Amino acid sequence: MTALIFKDEEALGRVQSVDTATVIVRVDDVKALRALQVNRLVALQSSLAGHKLIGVIHKITRNALEESKVADVEFGEFSNSEVNLVRIMLIGTLLDRDGTRANVFRRTLETVPEIDACCFALEGDRLTRFMGVISDVIGGAQRLSLGVYTLDPNAHAFVNGNRLFQRHALVVGSTGSGKSWTTARLLEQISELDSANAIVFDMHGEYASMAGDGFVHLRVAGPGDIEVGRGLKDGVLHLPYWLMSYEALNSMFVDRSDQNAPNQAMIMSRAIVDAKTSFLKSGGHKEVLANFTIDSPVPFAIETVLEELNRLNSEMVPGAKSGTEKQGDFHGKLSRLVQRLEGKRTDRRLGFLFPGSGVADSYGWLDEVVNLLLAGRSAKGGRGGVKIIDFSEVPSDILPLIVGMVARLAFHVQQWSTQGLRHPVALFCDEAHLYVPQDPTSSAAENAIATFERIAKEGRKYGVGLVVISQRPAEVNRTVVSQCNNLIAMRLTNGDDQTVVRRLLPDSLGSFGDLLPVLDTGEALVVGDAILLPTRIRIAKPLNKPLSGTIEFWDRWADATAASSLDKAVESWRRQTLIK
Repeated sequence: MTALIFKDEEALGRVQSVDTATVIVRVDDVKALRALQVNRLVALQSSLAGHKLIGVIHKITRNALEESKVADVEFGEFSNSEVNLVRIMLIGTLLDRDGTRANVFRRTLETVPEIDACCFALEGDRLTRFMGVISDVIGGAQRLSLGVYTLDPNAHAFVNGNRLFQRHALVVGSTGSGKSWTTARLLEQISELDSANAIVFDMHGEYASMAGDGFVHLRVAGPGDIEVGRGLKDGVLHLPYWLMSYEALNSMFVDRSDQNAPNQAMIMSRAIVDAKTSFLKSGGHKEVLANFTIDSPVPFAIETVLEELNRLNSEMVPGAKSGTEKQGDFHGKLSRLVQRLEGKRTDRRLGFLFPGSGVADSYGWLDEVVNLLLAGRSAKGGRGGVKIIDFSEVPSDILPLIVGMVARLAFHVQQWSTQGLRHPVALFCDEAHLYVPQDPTSSAAENAIATFERIAKEGRKYGVGLVVISQRPAEVNRTVVSQCNNLIAMRLTNGDDQTVVRRLLPDSLGSFGDLLPVLDTGEALVVGDAILLPTRIRIAKPLNKPLSGTIEFWDRWADATAASSLDKAVESWRRQTLIK
């Protein structure tokens, strides 16, 4: 049965002008004009039988004198005061039949309306039927439910799960707009899939409430975990220094402002290669020994590197005259490097980088971590499809470096997997502006940006998808944002953030940007390759709400029983470990 059937007498107006994807419709019935609303849907007759063009109302011009001046500029020949005009942006085509399928919506424009073609409002039962077409058009495992369409609460809003993660996604919204709620909704549906595989970079422990068989919760080790030797079996993740790339190690330990920085970097690279060589020889890993590089993920002893640096820093060599000595080439030039390395190694906040002996220094440790993070829910030894990593105890100055390390690990494992056997993984980058900034202020941030830019550009080839989540899209790296072909935009009130989102919208949907500051909490503007109908969607409530709810100031102040535990907070601050 054809979803939309109209009679000519039901038309609200007729086409007067056509320009690519923009149509101007003249409406003579003032009552019909008053019933129209901006951003509502309309259907127009097509020159092809069985086709109907679907459009969005962009602008409505009443026949008042001041409006006629606007029409004079924008609509040319319709510049008299008696003309009522509606500007419509075409967004797709509804086919009565496509092969054996009935009622198929496509986001393409094979034709444009003819002059004097009828335009009909989509409302009531017709709107419900059309939204039903949109809801049913995606079948099977591709269906990922977000909620319901704002236009019709009876119609479920689905996105294409393949395209959402293949082509990266951007989830943005001001604080309190429902951004974490939307993320939780996505994660819950991913976790239900048999072979789900996603990693969430949780900056504030918001997603600790996500529960179920499909979730695994990990926490980057804090000072308290180091003392008692907690490890993977306890849900505590160490990220040892030897997992870092050479560039990352340089950014962390070498002060680029030091005049001896080039010498320090060169000597450190030699010492690291020698230490890795020693480890491989002692373990009998001959095949790796023949081909490894400084960036290969091979454990090495930091103590060995320090010993070599100290030796060179104080080295005396034979002088020109017999029996005399002179300072070596690097005597005194490595002092700051040694001090920085010693300082980092003894910093209790960085215990996850320098775990105790036997915790993360074996050859097989990396296999165990990779299996946990990337094996997927159904794999042998897999513990869950969605891995939520809590970075809340990682110092902010090296946060980009550490998050980038995990992202780099995931990307390189996928890159070195056999083509055809790769199991795709999605990286959810919560609060992305903290570690993928537009204007980096440190070498640590620059290192992380390089990693995420590469994933954004090349990740699709290796089965790595990005979901970039931020309340400040204007502060997220432009290259990463530009590679996100799917947009879920919640309420945004900042002008710079709105500008970033508007640049991502197609020209035909530019007016949607005006909705950003007026969207309701939990309501999103969804546009991109993954959704057939770019429109407003009311996100469904997740089963487990994230722990990001805003504290009710007035209610708590008015509660005589509300008590604070400041002594516990102070002690947690001192220990650098959260005391519950």
